[in-house]
Amino acid sequence: MRIIFWGTPEYSVKSLEVLKNSDHDIVAVVSQPDKKRSRGNKLIPSPVKEYAVKKGIPVFTPEIIKGNFQFISKLKELSCDLFIVIAYGKILPKVLLDIPKYKSWNAHASLLPRWRGAAPIQWSILEGDEFTGVGIMKMEEGLDTGDVLVEKQIRIENDENLNTLTRKLSYLSSELFLKAISEIEKNKKGDINRLLKRQTDFKRELKYARLINKSDYIINWENTSTNIYRKINALYPRASTTFKKKNLKIIKIKILKTNEIHNNQYKFLNKKFKPGFIIDLIENEGIVLSTKTDPILILEAKLEGKNISSQNQLIQQLNPVIGEKFSD
Repeated sequence: MRIIFWGTPEYSVKSLEVLKNSDHDIVAVVSQPDKKRSRGNKLIPSPVKEYAVKKGIPVFTPEIIKGNFQFISKLKELSCDLFIVIAYGKILPKVLLDIPKYKSWNAHASLLPRWRGAAPIQWSILEGDEFTGVGIMKMEEGLDTGDVLVEKQIRIENDENLNTLTRKLSYLSSELFLKAISEIEKNKKGDINRLLKRQTDFKRELKYARLINKSDYIINWENTSTNIYRKINALYPRASTTFKKKNLKIIKIKILKTNEIHNNQYKFLNKKFKPGFIIDLIENEGIVLSTKTDPILILEAKLEGKNISSQNQLIQQLNPVIGEKFSD
């Protein structure tokens, strides 16, 4: 199959790599334009473009897609069989989707129609979903509304964070793309549409995964310990609070359940604190904070201008006092 691959972030690179190493021909890659992704004025290519350049694959990075007739003409000249799209970053208009002989196909990191949209991995953790997965769908103009050709679900482990789950789904996407392309190849002379499932066939709740905004990263200590735990994992490693007027990113926590508190004879057992207060300092473990429900133990954190610290180093760095309040 002659394929044009569309993608931008690191998440997409594994699928490009797997397709590049397969029997298929990656005739071109389309990625977002270079951006200032770090300090200074240097333009940095996307991870997908960087990989493609290393492998000698032609790369297009159009600033504008809609109405870009010169770009559209170039794609048509390549006479490709498929567009494979994964986290490209823009919605493709119908005039582009219809260019390939066997149409355009997208990998979406959720169990559709649950979590259509830009941040499905984050929202699946934030909402405490038990399962997620990847679906390969035939693209249409709507936002993640296409029919699904292949799908596979995986369990979201209790300690899963954004990094670990993203890595799993990235690998799963590459696996399912090969399976989907194989099905398309086998049905060249038939009708691939007969293998497609409408999203309504899955009998799942339709939910939208909106973009994460700055306010989402702020931890509200008056929330439940479970919701705080989910936020820290879902937005890893950027969920934050303030302490002594400095930004503090909370990297890893542990919820102290009632039975564990009793078994360990913690000092704060018989004390009552409002949410967001330091209620204990545990040597070789970390800082205990009150929430709306169970206390949480801060295991790792990153203070503004410092490296990630944990255990006694974290306690020494923050110099906290029992009864002191964290900002929310």
